[in-house]
Order: sequence, then structure tokens, then C-alpha cells
Amino acid sequence: MSKTLRDEINRLHAHVCSGLADPIRILILYRLANAKFNVTELSNTLEIPQPTISRHLKVLRERDMVQAEREGQSVFYTLSDNRIIDALDLLRGVLAGSLESQGALAQSVGDSPKQQGE
Repeated sequence: MSKTLRDEINRLHAHVCSGLADPIRILILYRLANAKFNVTELSNTLEIPQPTISRHLKVLRERDMVQAEREGQSVFYTLSDNRIIDALDLLRGVLAGSLESQGALAQSVGDSPKQQGE
């Protein structure tokens, strides 16, 4: 494996993967997929305490996943890049496929001749 690829993977892990390492941050990203919100609105719609939302938004800002824009007294957040949602959707598809395969395997084990003869 080339050093360049290894370095890129390390940066990817440090920058993107660590930003997605908490389910609350993923919920925030999905909420911001189609509209801008301030901390209070995110807190209300996600039913998560405001300090928790603020802490997670800080992590997402540091990783350039969200942008903050001041409008008067409020700060509104938007996605920095809509491809983040595409990537999350792709990962959800991989998970769904894996769960489907596991379910099919469990079903085939449940249908085994040994269990049918008992």
C-alpha cells in the first residue's frame, strides 16, 4: 500500500470518520439535509438537550461538515457539502444489505432438516 494512500486514509479517519462516530451527529446532519436550523430548533426537533446539540455542532464545524451563519442574534447551521448525506445513505444501504443477509442466514438455519425432524 502506498504511503500516499495510507496518509489519505489516516486523514479520512481523523477528519470524517471521527465526525460521524456519534449517532447524534448523524441525526443532526440528516436534519440539516434540507434546511438551516439554529441550536434551539435542532434541540426541539431532535428532542436532545441544547448543550448536547451545541457540543456536537462544534465537532461537526471543526470537521467542516456544517457551516454556521449568523443572522441577527441567531446562528444557523447548514451542511457544508450535501455529499455527506449521500455517503450516509450509502452506508445505511450497506448495513441494510448486511442485515438482510444475516436474516436470510438465520432463516436458513431455522429451516434446517435437523430442526424440522425434532
